[in-house]
Amino acid sequence: MTPQQRAEASAKALWQGDAASAHMGMRIDEIAPGRAVLSMEVAEWMLNGHRICHGGFIFTLADSAFAFACNSYNQSTVAQQNQITFLAPGQPGERLVATCVETAKAGRSGTYDVTVTGEDGRQVALMRGLSRTVRGTLFDEDA
Repeated sequence: MTPQQRAEASAKALWQGDAASAHMGMRIDEIAPGRAVLSMEVAEWMLNGHRICHGGFIFTLADSAFAFACNSYNQSTVAQQNQITFLAPGQPGERLVATCVETAKAGRSGTYDVTVTGEDGRQVALMRGLSRTVRGTLFDEDA
């Protein structure tokens, strides 16, 4: 199995159990070893009192992209820490895109940077995620 095939199979297996991302209307736009791009449209029910996308939904999109990137090696991996900075509001009806890239991986620890952008290319948020590999795999490679 190539690293790309492993990343694709890992994403498929992870997606099957990810009710939260599916419920929010996210889609996986790209997957590769240590990289994931997810997107979602800002629905009316995601708006806060200022009529912009609630930061929690932007964080969830970024966190989901992080999850798919750090699980792309078929090793069960969880978030250890995340930090997000909001730069611009997400607007009603626009598709937000979260691009996550691995910046470091050593042993059981990884560092990932996520950029969330709006349809016009503006940066909406920046998130740094620290991951920790735990026991188990997402799918059986010998099957």
